[in-house]
Amino acid sequence: MRQIITHFSDDDLYKFTMCCAVIDNFPRTQVKYKFNDRDNTVYPEGFADELRAQIAMLENVIITDEEIEFMRSKCSYIPGWFYSFLKGYRYDRRWVTVSQDDDGHLDIEFEGCWSDTILLEVKVLAIVSELYYMMTGEDVRLDYDSYYHKSWDKAKRLLEAGCIFSDMGTRRRASFEAQDTAVRAMSECQKELSADGKFIGTSNVYFAMKYDLKPIGTMAHEIICAIAGMYGPQMANHLAMETWSTTYRGALGTFLYDTYGWRIFSLNFSEDYANMFKGLRVDSGDNYQQLDLIVEKYRSLNIDPQSKQVIFSNGLNVDEAIKIQNYASGKCRPSFGIGTHFTNDFPGVKPRNIVVKLLAVKITESWPFYCDTCKLSEDHGKYTGDTATVRRFMEALHLTAE
Repeated sequence: MRQIITHFSDDDLYKFTMCCAVIDNFPRTQVKYKFNDRDNTVYPEGFADELRAQIAMLENVIITDEEIEFMRSKCSYIPGWFYSFLKGYRYDRRWVTVSQDDDGHLDIEFEGCWSDTILLEVKVLAIVSELYYMMTGEDVRLDYDSYYHKSWDKAKRLLEAGCIFSDMGTRRRASFEAQDTAVRAMSECQKELSADGKFIGTSNVYFAMKYDLKPIGTMAHEIICAIAGMYGPQMANHLAMETWSTTYRGALGTFLYDTYGWRIFSLNFSEDYANMFKGLRVDSGDNYQQLDLIVEKYRSLNIDPQSKQVIFSNGLNVDEAIKIQNYASGKCRPSFGIGTHFTNDFPGVKPRNIVVKLLAVKITESWPFYCDTCKLSEDHGKYTGDTATVRRFMEALHLTAE
């Protein structure tokens, strides 16, 4: 089986920026992650064996000088010492346990130092997605010539609607070539078409380098989940904002607020942080209701919401992004991060509904036990974590089940 991941920077920027913040603030913290297939997919026989082989191949993927120079030129907010860390970084198959039951269901678990294991999530998910199509034979349906034109047309519609948008589709892409095709098409459409909108870049650092684009990304829910596991959920957002500002000093100022829902975040979102952070990212719930809450909060702090960026990234497609653009115009500075719809939208091919979530954390390796954590987003059907932990966090946050 050919190696699927061959470039170190074939990863989303937010994993690198979070890794840097973790080393800076939680250098000894240990974590556990777990893979979740929301569709309960039956994987082909021998899938776990092939996946283990692909993970082992990651051990020969190291960062190049070209990749470092690109990141230095585009990511001035990342401190220089972090590139020394990346030059010495090596993946280790021992951090990952893969198994497959008799019915074909897949189980993947990660455990180790947070600063090490944090760089595995996106790559492993991309491998699982592409490997599935390879082993089922569905990859023969991936017509990249027509996909280029389809991606171009998506970009054209968004640009003409005035949307500012980026690709965030690495984790569940149909293949490396699918994402390459989509990013190339949208980049070339941006250059050739004169319109009010803008394709601003991609979360994938390698493709940003290949097409001279801006790498896009800040953080994921895991940093708030880890802090909540260590210190409790009530002030996790506040501590995460404090942590982020310690490392980035106001740069990378888009905060992902929905880890434990709007209510507790709003209580943590004081005027100083509302001024410091350039905006917020909507990743769950009803996009329109969430925007209204955001606008109301900024106004209550005497901040003009039109001066703030709101990034929408909750399972979007082109039609939905354009509808939100029309609604949000004049309320804020809207932009859109679109993932699977850009990188896995082939006729007759069903995208994988797969995630990796942080489940447990301990402050240092010397602790004899882990503390469980969970995520309670605005999408109540997508809570992650075991039932007892979810219930405990809901009680701590005075949330009621719906």
